[in-house]
Amino acid sequence: MKNSVRKTYVIGDIHGRLTQLKALVSSLDYDPQQDRIILLGDLIDRGEDSPGVVNYALELQAESPNFVCLRGNHEQMMLDLIEYGDLLWLVPENGGAITIAQYGCKYIEETSTLSLQIPSSHIEFFSSMLPYFEDDNAYYIHASLTVGKHPSECDEETLRWKRDPTFFRNYHGKPCFFGHTPTRYLPPMGVAKLNGIYIWGSAIGVDTGCGPEDPLTCVQVETMKVYQAYPGGKLESYQARLGELPSVANL
Repeated sequence: MKNSVRKTYVIGDIHGRLTQLKALVSSLDYDPQQDRIILLGDLIDRGEDSPGVVNYALELQAESPNFVCLRGNHEQMMLDLIEYGDLLWLVPENGGAITIAQYGCKYIEETSTLSLQIPSSHIEFFSSMLPYFEDDNAYYIHASLTVGKHPSECDEETLRWKRDPTFFRNYHGKPCFFGHTPTRYLPPMGVAKLNGIYIWGSAIGVDTGCGPEDPLTCVQVETMKVYQAYPGGKLESYQARLGELPSVANL
């Protein structure tokens, strides 16, 4: 497939951090008509304004014909609650209860039910999110890939949920950008600096965590330049080294 965009920016798990997301996008040399932003999923939960993140993503989508957003496991958990009544999203560590409160949803004690107030435009957006994306440069997934398979051959459980050490350590092929697992929990040989992205073989991890001191991270695919927005407003950037990935950029 032929790339018609000038620059591709891939952004890791946002988790409701609207302030950091806006600061990060504003720091990029980004032209909506010529460039592409790819969100790797998990826009919602844990952060200060998940509904605001979704609204901002919809704005990015409206202004750019090139915009791409993948569905993460957190969007899937929300949809599973809405469609099937699955309560996994409401387990405290998943952060769904925080997002429900931000949307203004109410728990009705008399009937032990939730009154969901999530806008239909948001639900439609979650439902339309892709399981993966591919361009000339790379594959883009939320969680993991089965080594030896194209993303189209992988089940959505793998693409959206799995943490596969074989993928992290032994994937070689077309470069693959992924989120889901914070880089601090990935094999340390692939992380060159504190709060840095993960690069090992052809696997490139972009989720640098969502804690109170963690940056939200973006990589320009063609150059492997890394951009980060920290809580409190600090912006940083650095040049990643590709090692075994010379086909992505000429440094």
